Amino acid sequence: MTTTAPTGPDGGPAATRPAPAPRRTRPGWLTAPWLMLLVPVLASAVDSVLVTLDNPWWQRLLAALATLALLLRRRYPVLVLLLTLPAAFVTYIWIAPITAVYSVASRRPRPWVAVLCASVFALVEFFHWPFADHPLAFDRDNALYAIQCAMLGAGPTALGLLSRTRRELAVRLDELTKGQRRESRLLAERVLSTERARLAREMHDVVSHQVSLISIQAGALQVSTGDPAAKATAVTIRELSVRTLVELRQMVGVLRAAGVPPHEPLAPQPRLADLPRLIEGSGLSVSSELSPGDRPWPEAVERAAYRTVQEALTNITKHAPGAPVEVRLAARGARLLVEVHNERPPRRPGPMPLPGGGHGLVGLRERAQLLGGSFSATATADGGFTVHAELPAAGE
Repeated sequence: MTTTAPTGPDGGPAATRPAPAPRRTRPGWLTAPWLMLLVPVLASAVDSVLVTLDNPWWQRLLAALATLALLLRRRYPVLVLLLTLPAAFVTYIWIAPITAVYSVASRRPRPWVAVLCASVFALVEFFHWPFADHPLAFDRDNALYAIQCAMLGAGPTALGLLSRTRRELAVRLDELTKGQRRESRLLAERVLSTERARLAREMHDVVSHQVSLISIQAGALQVSTGDPAAKATAVTIRELSVRTLVELRQMVGVLRAAGVPPHEPLAPQPRLADLPRLIEGSGLSVSSELSPGDRPWPEAVERAAYRTVQEALTNITKHAPGAPVEVRLAARGARLLVEVHNERPPRRPGPMPLPGGGHGLVGLRERAQLLGGSFSATATADGGFTVHAELPAAGE
């Protein structure tokens, strides 16, 4: 099959879209809580030192108290603001009270508390000590200073409210995302449950009916025939049909349960000890060498080995009837090796070959991979076929 390169509007080769550049992530320490706590404290300390360098000692003490109080702003934001107001009243420090106003707005859930604290800070800043420096006159200078004080209180308040709203939106978005994932999971489970119920109906109505007819016909043949070989074949067919119906009933129950463990335990699963009977009842010319060793193998490993041999013999019966078959089972250290090989069949399948979709080999490969092993199915040069599986002893 040939492919053509994409073309642009002018008939020439279309320009390939460059791959998006990877997003640069910020280092984690830039947003560390301890760093976010200490940076405003250090900035306020520098501000206090520069402003109160030549002031009396008690003003420097109030500025130091305002700076140290910022360490508690996350837990007690209103108290910290009250501790910074005396220094803001007698000195011109700004960073400590502005940070405290921001903390109140971002930490307290009620907006009116933040507005009240910002108003108090603006009034303290406007009626600054000493009062003689700011006479209460209705002039341009006082108006501009009042606007400045209002902005000093409104700016950090707006930023704090924005920060708190952003956090609340992030929490709400996370809740919505989790809700959507939960709804998607519930929808998928509902679709899966519906599909399981449909499969259960199909298996019960179609497959169960056909297997029941096979069992009835085999029973009738067993009673009516006088040929010992035909009678033995009819008995085998009837036993296999009954066993298939039992397993089918259990599978329908599992599908109906839609993921809920069934009340009744499943029938005993096949083990390695059941392989000789499986090989004997296959109706093929099989030479077997079964040496699983003395160590106990997990139930899942034994079941996977049995299913591998079973599927291989079934495929040989379908596609290579009459071909010589070799079955080998051996332990190599902590791994169980399973190999089934058939030679070229002496004749082609009959005019009505049994159907097969290849899902059996896919299922065997999935079994082996789930146990941590490997599986291969390849044709050989002599026209035969080999199925090989390696299953670890630790597989569960």
